[in-house]
Amino acid sequence: MAPLAVSIGDPAGIGPEIIAECWARRAGNSLAPFFVVGGAGVLAAAAHARGLSLRVERITAPEHAANVFARALPVLGMDDCNAVPGQPDADGARLALRSLEHATGLVREGRASALVTAPIAKAQLAKAGFTYPGQTEFLAAACGVDESDAVMMLAGPSLRAVPLTVHCALAEVPSRLSRQLIERRARILARALERDFGIDNPRIAVCGLNPHAGEGGKFGDEEVRIIAPAIAALQEAGVDVTGPHPADAMFTPRARARYDAALAMYHDQALVPLKALDFDEGVNVTLGLPIVRTSPDHGTAFDIAGTGIANPGAMMAAILMAGDMATRRAAHG
Repeated sequence: MAPLAVSIGDPAGIGPEIIAECWARRAGNSLAPFFVVGGAGVLAAAAHARGLSLRVERITAPEHAANVFARALPVLGMDDCNAVPGQPDADGARLALRSLEHATGLVREGRASALVTAPIAKAQLAKAGFTYPGQTEFLAAACGVDESDAVMMLAGPSLRAVPLTVHCALAEVPSRLSRQLIERRARILARALERDFGIDNPRIAVCGLNPHAGEGGKFGDEEVRIIAPAIAALQEAGVDVTGPHPADAMFTPRARARYDAALAMYHDQALVPLKALDFDEGVNVTLGLPIVRTSPDHGTAFDIAGTGIANPGAMMAAILMAGDMATRRAAHG
């Protein structure tokens, strides 16, 4: 299998140091070989500040990464910058964007088996010409996939959750819901759970939008008018889906044992329980793409960058998950 490609993210954030930490712990965690696109100097400085014994070795092609990985962190290309932890700037944003674009292209070409993206600063990237709300939307466009079919799933040891609507105001959520959206996202989720996570006959639980899942229309009619009919159509099509369930009871240990993934109606309905349960091991996975993409489910954390206290757990989990997904997808055909 081809190595994994890792984009460096904002070099002033915690991305470089947690990438370096993952390489330092590669053997104990059985990480698949990976290489970073750009930022050799940034990575070396981040490792030094963290007290890691790490050698960085530039490579000229992804195919060289596997031979280098055991002795050094492979870095593809000469792109670099002088980053100051906690102080994002235009040079760093340009490096982050070039790294993301190049890494994505390599995975699309099959020269890397999966993409792992370190955290970016969207405001900084916008100044460098990045016109997308986030990396998920960029990847959809790069892969020629309709933005509505690029599905964000947050995954950790305790929970997998998909927010049906993502980057919009809470007041806009009801108007964005539709039977078609629920059905399409649920089918993409079910296919990914089977193909990329090895779950036969995956079980999906759907949250209600309103308190008590609307209580028969007393607290809103979205459940009766939109969500329940979508669930019925999915069940008729053979998808193992239940709901709408009251969201306040859906994430208890007993409830989580009854499903493989939750389909939530809006951003915080999915992300609050995931981060409460699995913050240090949470992974952002993009479903519905022709490539495998994961990312740690946290931001750049500029406030702690360079202090040596950033937890590498989520980046480690993202690399592990990317390798597992790529292996399953290759076997699935």
